[in-house]
Amino acid sequence: MTELLTETVIQEPQRIRGLEMPWNRVMGSTDAPARAARALGPWHPQEFMAECVETVPEAGGLMTFVFRRCDGAPLAFRAGQYVNIAFPVNGEDQDPVDRSYSLSSSPTEPWTFSISVKRDSTGLVSPWVHENVKPGTVLDMLGPVGAFHLPDADRRARYLFLAAGAGITPIMSMVRTIHSLPGHADVVVLYHGAEAGGFAFHQELAYIASVDSRVKVFYSLGDRSKPEGWEGLSGRLTAAMLDQVAPDANGRQVYACGPEGYLNTAAELLKKVGVDDTSIYMEFFSGDRKTLLEYQAEIALATDIAEEIAEELADSAEDYYESQPSAFGLYEPGYDAEGNPKASGLPLEAVDPDAPASDGSSGVGPEAVSPDASSFDTVGTGSLTLSFIRTGINARIDPDEHILGVAQRAGVRIGANCKEGMCGSCKVVKLSGEVEMNHQGGIRAREIEAGKFLPCCSTAQTDLVIDA
Repeated sequence: MTELLTETVIQEPQRIRGLEMPWNRVMGSTDAPARAARALGPWHPQEFMAECVETVPEAGGLMTFVFRRCDGAPLAFRAGQYVNIAFPVNGEDQDPVDRSYSLSSSPTEPWTFSISVKRDSTGLVSPWVHENVKPGTVLDMLGPVGAFHLPDADRRARYLFLAAGAGITPIMSMVRTIHSLPGHADVVVLYHGAEAGGFAFHQELAYIASVDSRVKVFYSLGDRSKPEGWEGLSGRLTAAMLDQVAPDANGRQVYACGPEGYLNTAAELLKKVGVDDTSIYMEFFSGDRKTLLEYQAEIALATDIAEEIAEELADSAEDYYESQPSAFGLYEPGYDAEGNPKASGLPLEAVDPDAPASDGSSGVGPEAVSPDASSFDTVGTGSLTLSFIRTGINARIDPDEHILGVAQRAGVRIGANCKEGMCGSCKVVKLSGEVEMNHQGGIRAREIEAGKFLPCCSTAQTDLVIDA
């Protein structure tokens, strides 16, 4: 039997040309089933609750958390996108802390989805996630979000994926997606890590590369010394290394994810080997380098669409089921008063983050009495006034200035991390006045309705009174 297996010649499979995502043809269809599928498409970000169903330890200090939506619907997304999650780090009675994590699973298996979180001992959220998120944990999410993703259809499908450290997470989603789809593709993955045993998903990547001739995977240890028996590359990213793994890089679409320094180097080297800027897509871990033009369109729409999609989903699905002959006996899901599908699985018990406090109050009471801001000292120059009630100071501001910077110069203490509207760490309550906010997914629609805003990405349109 062993000889027979050894002598067997396995021919390459015959494939269709290029890659096409499963939902791509739905976009142009007018049939009733397609209308129902269109309501579940990845171009519709939603607010939803999700339950953790599995945790998987990974190499390199990562942990994969597998979720399913509590309403029973699939999570449709594009490979490379992320979700914004509210973590009750400070307790259920305090405001959650929002963080965005790339989806590491494939959208071709949408009934569960995964994020992979690297533990940072100095961080606020990732240690809490590793220690507290377990099967049964229910979290509030917004997504999918992000412009860093594979195209819906690609006739050539020739890619170079560059990843460093935890930057492998969205790249893993792309590799898993391509492996699951039919069609011609040519994929090269170059994965930089700090130590030989620290490459997350290395076993799965090795398996995919062994059974799928379309995918080749290379590893590099960066500038660390090579341990005995190491067969991969070593050294930081160079033009010579790019030529070694992908001598035709200038004919590929390049997707790169990792720390800022790594991606800055990658951008320079890719130009040296002839890759055009229009073929380079990057996902920066640090928010200060995210390109607003790249992400603003999809993320700005996320919270606006989230409230509308529930009704569209219900209407589209109901139209589809009503159009079928009754003899088919198709299952038709139930819907709640807001149009969300009712789950028919095991019951879940979750704490409602919007529930009023036990004393019947809602936290920020509209009846609260604010001090008279006219007695505050005023600092700075500008045509408008920011009145910070807790700090007891007025700051002058012009309409083109971001509120966070003016507040910090005035001595107002507001926590801030990314400073581009993604993390939500600077969230404060606006008691009166109007702002223009261009956020990147760091705040939810119901929070905006409650008067909250992100001063890092907001400008004043009128005089403002702020609870800070």
